[in-house]
Amino acid sequence: MTGTRDDDAPESAPRHRPIRSFVLRQGRQTEAQKRAFELHWPVFGLEYRGERRDFEQVFGRSAPVVVEVGFGNGEQLLYACEREPQRDFIGIEVHGPGVGRLLNAAAAANLRNLRVYQHDAVEVLRDDVAPGSLDEVRIYFPDPWHKKRHHKRRLVQPAFVDLLSQRLRPGGLLHVATDWEGYAEHLWDVLDAEPRLRNRAGPRGSLPRPEWRRQTHFETRGLKLGHGVWDLLYDRC
Repeated sequence: MTGTRDDDAPESAPRHRPIRSFVLRQGRQTEAQKRAFELHWPVFGLEYRGERRDFEQVFGRSAPVVVEVGFGNGEQLLYACEREPQRDFIGIEVHGPGVGRLLNAAAAANLRNLRVYQHDAVEVLRDDVAPGSLDEVRIYFPDPWHKKRHHKRRLVQPAFVDLLSQRLRPGGLLHVATDWEGYAEHLWDVLDAEPRLRNRAGPRGSLPRPEWRRQTHFETRGLKLGHGVWDLLYDRC
């Protein structure tokens, strides 16, 4: 399947975001996390520029590029960087403590295939990332905003999926995981409706956790309690 829209047309990208999918609560940073920004941000950090970046130049090589949106404390992103050294990873997170923790861990692991934004993911993807330049986008356990009056705050909305479809190359992959059944239903409603994406499991289908996504502590606990987890994998047509 192919889309008929001009993937680089500026009018097709969401330019106005009066409603954000996050509430910025920075929390309390440890001294180690504060030092992380001083010591390691110059190595791993990317400042939002509002213009296209050349990621081959950023990483110093030509390699598949994977973006993780909302990486939290960075454990999954670190796991991926260490186990997929042939790929370059860009993490996007707004909350400072999690960014600081990842910076420290990345430096300790001497990673070379990681860069980090502390900024709104929609703006980064819209302005700093070129169309068709990403091999994969990963969104793991985004805030489900489970109350009906907050559904408008959910990250995965048609405009955002349109943007992701533009930034993924044909043959690229969108991987979203959630442990909230109501949000899985919402994801199917939005993602199955995008003509440039094809669900690997078929309409309204999910797959077992793939090997590249680690099982989190909270996920393990939830599974023991009988809670569900849904991994939705969509190929960019």
